[in-house]
Amino acid sequence: MAGVAVAEPDTVRQGRQLWLTLLALSVAGMIVSVQQTVVIPLLPRLMTVFGVQVAEVTWVFTASLLAGAVATPLLSRLGDMYGKKRMILFTVGLLVLGSAVCAVSDSLSVLIAGRALQGASAALIPLAIGMIRDSFPRARVMTAIGVVSATMGVGGNLGMIVTGLIADRTSSHHPVFWITAGLGAVAIVLIALSAHDAGARAGGRPDFVGALLLSAWLVCLLLAVSKGNDWGWGSGPVIGLFAGAAVLCAVWVFSQLRLRAPMVRLHLLVGRHSLPANLAALLLGFAMFGSFTLVSSFVQTPASVGYGFGASVLDVGLYALPSTVTMLFSSSMAGHLSSRLGPANSLALGAALTAAGFGWFALFNTSVLHLLGSNALQGLGFGVAYAALGALAVQHVPMDQSGIASGINSLVRSIGGSVSGAVTAALLASITVAGTAVPARGAYLLSFAIITAGAAASAVVALVSGVMAREVSGVG
Repeated sequence: MAGVAVAEPDTVRQGRQLWLTLLALSVAGMIVSVQQTVVIPLLPRLMTVFGVQVAEVTWVFTASLLAGAVATPLLSRLGDMYGKKRMILFTVGLLVLGSAVCAVSDSLSVLIAGRALQGASAALIPLAIGMIRDSFPRARVMTAIGVVSATMGVGGNLGMIVTGLIADRTSSHHPVFWITAGLGAVAIVLIALSAHDAGARAGGRPDFVGALLLSAWLVCLLLAVSKGNDWGWGSGPVIGLFAGAAVLCAVWVFSQLRLRAPMVRLHLLVGRHSLPANLAALLLGFAMFGSFTLVSSFVQTPASVGYGFGASVLDVGLYALPSTVTMLFSSSMAGHLSSRLGPANSLALGAALTAAGFGWFALFNTSVLHLLGSNALQGLGFGVAYAALGALAVQHVPMDQSGIASGINSLVRSIGGSVSGAVTAALLASITVAGTAVPARGAYLLSFAIITAGAAASAVVALVSGVMAREVSGVG
């Protein structure tokens, strides 16, 4: 009896500590997601403020995704080596620094530089998933990953609402970034007080050359896509950029294969167990981040053009509320769904619901009610899909590689989002209303169709992965 009396408080204390850690990680993840989307409703206004076209201003959003794509595997690897808590604090510190740079920026180039610093904080999500896998009981890992993964969508929608509230009261973009800096400071305090490292440390040393090569070929690729319309798709500079991207990518792959401890372990990127999860993440990231920019620009277009709702910046955030509500609901059920269906089938279900939401708005987009219904369906899908992705990415890897495995999955998701932003910006810039620079309705419909196809393809990849996993299990 005495032994039971002593053990019970320890168990309760340990459980309380775990949920405090989850709370801190969820708040931090939500703040990181807020920074990813706060600029989206502002893009039309920033075009006027800086006197630039849609392809240029989209880099305010794309730069954040690109920086996240490069920083995520590097910082995830450092987390496995030196401790995930230390790297989480560092990533949120970059968010605060980047927010301060954006808050004092008076030129597009400085704003883009600040956004790149903010974007590096995207590494927090895979680091948080790795910390959960290290410290939570196996039975609670899926639920905890689902909660943290849901913060990506919920925080993204909240970011647009915050921007809308500020934009309705001021013409400056500066206050938005002072708010994200303050929120980041709060997250640092919460993590410092609540989170604890519990996993084993991996050996090796950081691969900074790999990070430089990765950033180089991604910049070449995205710059070629975004400048294709302005410079000409057959022009020397664009062809040179595409060729440079291919060569640098090949050099990067070669360097990763040669190193004993590379930035990206390619077997975690294209291995038999990893490839389906990463390909699905690439396609889902393409769809999700593409939808953010497309919907924001579409609804703010004056109805006099022949489409759009003439919405305010605040309206953009409010229209996203159904997605926030349904995502919170579906992410809370994601752990139960994955237990019953398996992560691959859960991902297929979530991606299919997401594709249905995008398809709805691609076909029916003349009413705000259609937008609200579409957003609600997308939220259901993303809540399930992103929780399943987080679990699928680390399902078959050793504990001391959970951070980098999750980081690679986030890397390909960010690459998908970056490519989506560049592709849709190029489409909107190339198909315009006659005699104007305003994107034509057809440009939006084509873009929505493409991201719908991306989400549907993600569902197919996940479904095939689930079938293959069952066959292998049956043979074993």
